[in-house]
Amino acid sequence: MSEISAPVKGTRPEGATSEAEASKKVREMFTQIAPRYDLLNHLLSFELDRLWRARAAKHLRPILERPDALVLDLCCGTGDLAFALAHAGESRIIGADFAHTMLVRARAKRTAESTHDGVRSARRMSFFEADALRLPFADASFDLVTSAFGFRNLANYEAGLREIHRVLKPGGTVAILEFAEPPEGFLGDIYRWYFTKVLPRIGWLISRHKSAYTYLPKSVARFFRPPELAALLRSVGYQSVDFREWTMCTVALHTAVRV
Repeated sequence: MSEISAPVKGTRPEGATSEAEASKKVREMFTQIAPRYDLLNHLLSFELDRLWRARAAKHLRPILERPDALVLDLCCGTGDLAFALAHAGESRIIGADFAHTMLVRARAKRTAESTHDGVRSARRMSFFEADALRLPFADASFDLVTSAFGFRNLANYEAGLREIHRVLKPGGTVAILEFAEPPEGFLGDIYRWYFTKVLPRIGWLISRHKSAYTYLPKSVARFFRPPELAALLRSVGYQSVDFREWTMCTVALHTAVRV
């Protein structure tokens, strides 16, 4: 994985030569794997994805505990991070994604939760279909914008950060949870072997969509390393830029503030 350098612009699935083609291919991919998406996330991460989202929500609790805070969960998929955020506080959560089938599942999960113990948090959640590069929200709308394992799928990373900057209130926080690549060595080698050899095969067997789970390790390998993403955040105009790596440096939570 380490031989593939980080792109300047954004993700490029195989065969995509432009931002428009990249967005189209990513949307088609997630549309097709939506029925097995949650199962695969939990299975392929050994349930660690639940832990990572819960830790991110815990870190953001000072914002989430404010009843007046408005939070946007970008590239929300089936809503797992949105649910973790809602359970961690009292703020209103809006999930946004451009794959309609993912949102169908997110809304179904919200409906199921509203009939059980999560009724209060479900009432504070809503999901909308939206392109992360062209958000249908006014300037300075949100106190917090989050994204979990979706930001690297944007066709233009800088444009995505600028759009987040636009919809954040002054003093608002962006929090991006993304995969990272551990350093060279035994553990790093085991991670790369699993991610490039084992994960794509299991993902294909369960989802029956081979390209989605060959795209996953390639997209992670090409994405910015944590210091590189931090540098991009600063260049766009964010301050208080920070990141923390978890689980042997396989994931990182990036945070920054709009001034």
